[in-house]
Amino acid sequence: MHCFLTERLETPVGPMVLVAKDGVVLLFEFEGTPGRVERQMRARFGDVELQAATNPFGISDQIRDYFAGDIRALDTLLTDGGGTEFERQVWAELRQIPAGTTVSYGHIARKLGDIQHSRAVGTANGKNPIAIIVPCHRVIGADGSMTGYGGGIKNKEWLLRHEGALLL
Repeated sequence: MHCFLTERLETPVGPMVLVAKDGVVLLFEFEGTPGRVERQMRARFGDVELQAATNPFGISDQIRDYFAGDIRALDTLLTDGGGTEFERQVWAELRQIPAGTTVSYGHIARKLGDIQHSRAVGTANGKNPIAIIVPCHRVIGADGSMTGYGGGIKNKEWLLRHEGALLL
């Protein structure tokens, strides 16, 4: 059985759930329906135990620092979202987008070697289980439009404004 530490955090964009092990963030998502986090972790790891913790590995403090205005506070956190090889490549590219900037799906596809993979990048972006830390909110449409976001467009806009990104 895998044992993971978890904490529910109140944030300016709503309640979120953190799951970590050995100092690595495995999941950071907007709170959803009861049991959803457990199902996601079981799908990845099999038999799991989620143990409530306060500030596991100091991660929660870094998240709080981010929301308090230190927009680079999350940059050093270690993450492991699982996923396919392609999803991991996309998520690694997301980590390279500096706070306060945005890029398009096509930009990421080009960096990965094929502009034709823009839709696949969008799909991988949507499967990202580590919101904000793996900053999928920094990806927008090629025309500058706000595109889908698991936490909702209003939260995406809030995060981008918080980071100082210019919005149309």
